[in-house]
Amino acid sequence: MKPQVSTQYDIFDDPLVDAEGLEEASEDDLWFLPGPMEVEPEYLPPGPRAELRETAVLDDWRKAEAGNAAHLARVAGRIGALDDRLHRGPEGWRHRLALMEAADLSWFAGDRIGPDRLALWISMRLSGVQDDTAALARVGWAVRRLTGGPGPGVDLSAFLDRRDPENMADEAEPFADRAGGWLDLMAQAADLHPITRACMGFHLWSLAGLGQQGDRMEAAVTAARIAASEGPSSNGGAIFAPLATRGAGGLRASGPSAERLERWLEGMETACLTAMRHLDDIQAWSARAETMMAPLSGKTPPALRAVLAEWPLVSAPMAETLTGASRAAVQRNLVWMEARGLICEVTGQGRFRMWRTTT
Repeated sequence: MKPQVSTQYDIFDDPLVDAEGLEEASEDDLWFLPGPMEVEPEYLPPGPRAELRETAVLDDWRKAEAGNAAHLARVAGRIGALDDRLHRGPEGWRHRLALMEAADLSWFAGDRIGPDRLALWISMRLSGVQDDTAALARVGWAVRRLTGGPGPGVDLSAFLDRRDPENMADEAEPFADRAGGWLDLMAQAADLHPITRACMGFHLWSLAGLGQQGDRMEAAVTAARIAASEGPSSNGGAIFAPLATRGAGGLRASGPSAERLERWLEGMETACLTAMRHLDDIQAWSARAETMMAPLSGKTPPALRAVLAEWPLVSAPMAETLTGASRAAVQRNLVWMEARGLICEVTGQGRFRMWRTTT
């Protein structure tokens, strides 16, 4: 019987297998090990992005201004024309535009205060059961800042009414700290046009931690005053640049700085043209009403005509308060004007009626 021949052999005795091949074979057999670290996917959540330096932010807005130079010049001309028109018109025109702008901004800010509710609140401090008095107060603040007073460049705390004695201990210092960075950045942007600087300040407002409870009304009103800061507004001219009249698309916060400035200019130009056309209509109405009401005697007709030119909507109690005339005289003149097509009633109610001019 032949002895059994063993078929086992030592791999190291095989001359065809060298050390390098053995290493490759061994690595191929280790299929359970993870791949190289450089090809591993990143499963960790993204970390916080580094904030852009102030110089980078300013350079970005300078490039945006240079790219929209022609459009910027055209919009600046629109604001200048509006300023000249308000200089030549009665004081009530500026108040009327401020009411319109504040009402439109309230919709942008989410308060949604209509012109009728705003008129009653501003003139008589009247509000309904369903009205949000805090929202009415915010819009009332906007009307005051859009009709007069020092601008935000003089004292931002005073402009925003942040010196309320009740909130002095809690709000004064924290607000000063938050506002410091925004004010410093605006000061460094002094070489930018006021319209560009207003756009930049509006979009950086929330990033600086300003505003009350996420309110955007303050940012828009502050920007509106900054945009018109170069105009001669001390004698009844335009102390603010319209932003939201006939739509607040220019205030939408999305895209790079160049796109934001372009939308800002488009919205401001549309708002200025709308305001100019509205003043043309009011001027034509005032001339027509003066001619038709010439046969009427007394002080009530001209006073009521001035109130209707100053306020977008007027009620009988409002007219009584603003003109100082009796309720009977006011109602008699309102009926007379409505019968001749100078005004129209807009509520369709038997009580709490309000009128506007038929422009």
